[in-house]
Amino acid sequence: MKAVRFHEFGGPEVLRYEDVEQPTPGAGQVRIRVAATSFNGVDGNIRAGFMQGPIPVELPHTPGLDVAGTVDALGVGVDAVAVGDQVVGFLPMTGTGAAAEYVIAPAEILTGAPRNIPLADAAAFPLVGLTAWQALFDHGKLTAGQRVLINGAGGAVGGYAVQLAKEVGAHVIATASPRSADRVRAAGADEVIDHTTTDVTAAVTEPVDLALNLAPVTPEQLAALVTLIRDGGALVNTTVWMPAPSDEERGVRGVDLFVRSDADQLADLAARIGTGELRVDVAERVALADLPALHAQAGAGELPGKTVVLAPHRLTHPQEDDDPDTTCLSLVGNAYGVQSRRSRP
Repeated sequence: MKAVRFHEFGGPEVLRYEDVEQPTPGAGQVRIRVAATSFNGVDGNIRAGFMQGPIPVELPHTPGLDVAGTVDALGVGVDAVAVGDQVVGFLPMTGTGAAAEYVIAPAEILTGAPRNIPLADAAAFPLVGLTAWQALFDHGKLTAGQRVLINGAGGAVGGYAVQLAKEVGAHVIATASPRSADRVRAAGADEVIDHTTTDVTAAVTEPVDLALNLAPVTPEQLAALVTLIRDGGALVNTTVWMPAPSDEERGVRGVDLFVRSDADQLADLAARIGTGELRVDVAERVALADLPALHAQAGAGELPGKTVVLAPHRLTHPQEDDDPDTTCLSLVGNAYGVQSRRSRP
């Protein structure tokens, strides 16, 4: 099968599109015929060797933490899924990723893919959706009527965080650049602050119950967010190289978020997408062979938004894993575009 791997740590040029042996599932595992994976910022950090402490990977390594595809083989003891099931999952961070035609996954991490979007597009939400969920609810304890500041809401995690926070009845203040402001408003933000022209601490005039930091800010900027949080509130930070500050005198918790795979939470997210409560935004779809260029584009800060990476067979048979009643796809260059979609239930 075809896969993208790196045999040494380094820049995007270490990624190789090559032939590798098709894997065989072991006990408790399934083999997935990959429809797509997606690019996440952590992929670049793992490839560069910056994450060997928290995420030690063995070389050669195949990236791609998200997977959407069709189960095509079962290991011993697997009865929760069947061959032919369309699934999504957030793969173990230290294991082999889904930038390949086939990938092995523990059966327990998988859930059914939403049926109202193309299967490949479902690869866009597992890691970022789980990050948003766990930040807001597992760590932030957000509830109806509370105020939340989402700093850096214009990215993929921010889009889900805004939607989920609004869904529970919170008041959402979001920071975004002019390029992403309309998208953040469409996700439901009550207030949008242009962080390129406005100081966030000056713009937030009432205390918030929770501040969620998704942006690569300085330590001083991160510490300033603590001053906006009411007594007993929390700051949840996803920039793991910079610890979240706290204020013990006021009972403000600082939480460093390390996202974890959770099939129950993923199933909840998939169900909300299936009913139209959550929207999946895909800015770009690229071929697996173009993954090195995608990493270079991300490193230069030029990604237009969430990007899914299509397995090679998707380029020649884009509809084969999708319900033909829900999607109509056509080839567009090295990827495919959604031409029409049945309205959500």
